[in-house]
Formats: sequence, C-alpha cells, structure tokens
Amino acid sequence: MSSKGNTTKAEQYIENYKDVKTILVSQPKPERSPYYDLEKKWGLTIDWRQFIHVEPVTEKEFRKNRLRPDEYSAIIFTSKNAIEHFFRLCEEMRVKMSQDTKYFCLSASIANYLQKFIVYRKRKVFVGKRVISDLSGYFNKHKEEKYLLPCSNLGAKDVVSFLETNNINFKDVMMYRTVASDLSDLSDVTYDILVFFSPLGIESLYENFPDFKQNDTRIAVFGNSTFKEVISRGLNVNIKAPAPESPSMAMALENYLQQSNLKS
Repeated sequence: MSSKGNTTKAEQYIENYKDVKTILVSQPKPERSPYYDLEKKWGLTIDWRQFIHVEPVTEKEFRKNRLRPDEYSAIIFTSKNAIEHFFRLCEEMRVKMSQDTKYFCLSASIANYLQKFIVYRKRKVFVGKRVISDLSGYFNKHKEEKYLLPCSNLGAKDVVSFLETNNINFKDVMMYRTVASDLSDLSDVTYDILVFFSPLGIESLYENFPDFKQNDTRIAVFGNSTFKEVISRGLNVNIKAPAPESPSMAMALENYLQQSNLKS
C-alpha cells in the first residue's frame, strides 16, 4: 500500500488537517452505517476492507487435543465467534451437549447470540457486563463445575489469568484462528485516511506491506490497545476514538473533516 509525500516532525500538525477525499475502513462493509452519511455530506470515497478474518480449526485438528466438549459441565464464551465454532465442532464431532450444561457469557450481546444454538434458560446462562471479573459471583457459586474456554490462536490472556488466580478448574482450547487477510491488491492504492479498530488490523497491514511508510496518510484508531500498537510501530495517530467529544469513530471522523475539509 502506497502513501503520498513526506512529512517532517515540524510539519506534523499542519498535515493533520490536509483535505480528505478517500478513506479506507478496515472492516467488512455494513448494510447501514453513519459513514454513508459522511460520504455523502463531504463528497468522499469510503472503501471497506476486512484486514483480518476468522478461519475454523478443523475437526481433525481439534481431535489432537484428546478432549470432547461434552466432558465439560460449563462453557465460558468470550465472543460470538467462540459460540459459532464451539457448536460447529460439536456438530462435526456428533457431540450433543447436556441440557444441564451451564454457559457463562462475558456480555449480554454474547448471551443473546447463544440463543441461536440452545434452548435458552436463565438458570443455565450467566451473563457479565463486559469483562470476566463480572462473572466472579457466579463462579463462586459454581466452583464444582468443570469449565471449557473456547478461544482463538490469540488466546484469552485476561480470562485465563482470572481463572487461574481464582483456582477455577478449566481448560482453554483453540477452536478458530484470527489471521491476516490478503491485501495484495491494495499495493498501489493510496488513501488519505486508514481506519483501524484493533491491534490485529495494524499487524495485518505490516504482514501485507512490511515496508509501509505513513507519509501523508492519516491514521484513525479506535481504542487504547489499537492506539498503542500504532505508536509501537513508529506511526502517528491523527484521529482517536472514543473521546469525550467523539465517542464513536464516525463522530471522530466528522470532527476531523470539519477541520480538514473546510479549511481554505
């Protein structure tokens, strides 16, 4: 992926507000989005491209773990992907989970997604607000359970650390992989702004374009972990969300465009 021009440290602030015509968002294109309003209002071209994607662990690979999902009385779900690939492998292995299985979900949205796969009973589904410690009261009440934690190749460090610290009987197992997408067709394409929502997006950028130079390209990031990954690569962050004045990325871009594209 190419970038235009070069900037020095002294020019950095001025370059922050250079006119914007093109934006690449490192996510799949949604049906509805406030970005479409930005595109129309400011006369932009906004492209969408998934920088990372999920690949399944095959049944054959999974069997090397020498375990069966139905050997566990409780499952901890940290994402919708974990749910999908857990039940996919159950189906491929012809495993039927007991109706008494307990499910511990990090958030309400994850718990709601679980309803696609099980007959939902509140006494069997325990829901946190966002992080694993939200479920600590439930774990204390169900210490006798044998827990399975489906995860990706990236693991779930915070969750594992919490479970180990609290002496919970669990096993984490990889059921899917998060990998960099092939972006080779973008090698000669230039965008004024690149928008990232996770550190993995930045890693994918460098996996595809190891010699990437920022130059005039402005980088927009969502979240502190994404921000830290960009900085660690020696790049500059020009747009950041969430912030008090811009809780969403769309609002952050709108605020930026009011400065960059109205400038005479």
